[in-house]
Amino acid sequence: MRMFGRKVVSVAVAAALGGMATGAVAGGFAIGTQSGSGTGNAFSGGAAAADDASVAWYNPALMTLLPGKQVAGALHILKPSFKFENTASTSPIGSGEGGDGGDWAYVPNAFFTWAINRNLSFGLALNVPFGLKTEYEAGWRGQFTALKSEIKTVNVNPTLAYRFSDTVSIGGGFSYQKIEAELTNNAGAPGISKLSADDDGFGYNLGIMVHASPTTRIGAHYRSRIKYDLEGDVTFSNSAAAGSNVRADLEVPESLSLSIFQTMGNWEFMGDLTWTGWSSIQQLQIIRTSGPLTGATLTTLQFQWDDTWRYGIGANYKMSPQLKWRFGLAFDETPTNDTHRTPRLPDQDRTWVAFGLQWKPSKTSILDVGYAHEFIKDATVNNSQGAAGQLVGTFKNQADILSVQFSMSF
Repeated sequence: MRMFGRKVVSVAVAAALGGMATGAVAGGFAIGTQSGSGTGNAFSGGAAAADDASVAWYNPALMTLLPGKQVAGALHILKPSFKFENTASTSPIGSGEGGDGGDWAYVPNAFFTWAINRNLSFGLALNVPFGLKTEYEAGWRGQFTALKSEIKTVNVNPTLAYRFSDTVSIGGGFSYQKIEAELTNNAGAPGISKLSADDDGFGYNLGIMVHASPTTRIGAHYRSRIKYDLEGDVTFSNSAAAGSNVRADLEVPESLSLSIFQTMGNWEFMGDLTWTGWSSIQQLQIIRTSGPLTGATLTTLQFQWDDTWRYGIGANYKMSPQLKWRFGLAFDETPTNDTHRTPRLPDQDRTWVAFGLQWKPSKTSILDVGYAHEFIKDATVNNSQGAAGQLVGTFKNQADILSVQFSMSF
């Protein structure tokens, strides 16, 4: 499977993701920024809006609304911030708050659609659906829990759509997805522990679009879970003998979206309700697979996550045939809880406020620029670090997103 995956996407990954970091800006470690046109609407109505080729990801059934061939490329500049404020930590080793655990991240997406004939369309999405990076200063009071945590993914999603009538279309496809993970922390006498693992996985997606009236469109979209059998190794800076190969099972969640899109004169209104099955992630048990301790559990990371809901509303105003303003508001639940939350992902509920502008410089080209700010609720942590004491405090979090997308039809 791994050799097949490398052959299929090695060139695409190098071109789209080479040297680029990721940063979670949605619930859990999902990356909510997939299309540049959606940022200005806080990604509300994605399963019913049909602005450009990004529908190949959000709901392939909408591809039947796009004529000819279309291609869209987007770049999202993300700046998450995770700042710890100590309240009652008891760590006898380590000091300081760790600095800002967030950093600049750059996430690219690319989409293509092709109306093969009036009723049949093909699409392709190349994007980054999941990602995370938090990194704290060496020696901080939470170093035994977390130093660096990074997850990178790349997704290749070919799709097909079929128009059954002027009012109903369906679409679907499959995803090849690759994941890489790296976790570090201070392990005491053996030194800094570094765990690296990766795997390839496959999933599928299905969508439907219905014209309830000439001005009202309803869309629904389902994306399946993807199961990973992660394999890699763990090393320790002060003890080569303590290292070994490792494995772990991880299942990224399924999701279901229901969206509506309504036109009224120069206005377009949209709404979105998305459920994500984060309860698929309860714990990550890391098992040694080599050396004298083969079969032993290296560590178990507790998550105990819950399913979440995301609610979004948006509006567009057409100032002219060339200019369109975008607005959006969304509320995104966190899957984490106060008992098991850690500095690796100090997530909490977040509210999105967004706006954007679309400009059509010609009949065949579109430029979208969008900005969103995420107001994130304070996230408390209370983690045992064993002999290193207790990490107790609050994370002050926020995130900013700037997206630029260029689309062409031909």
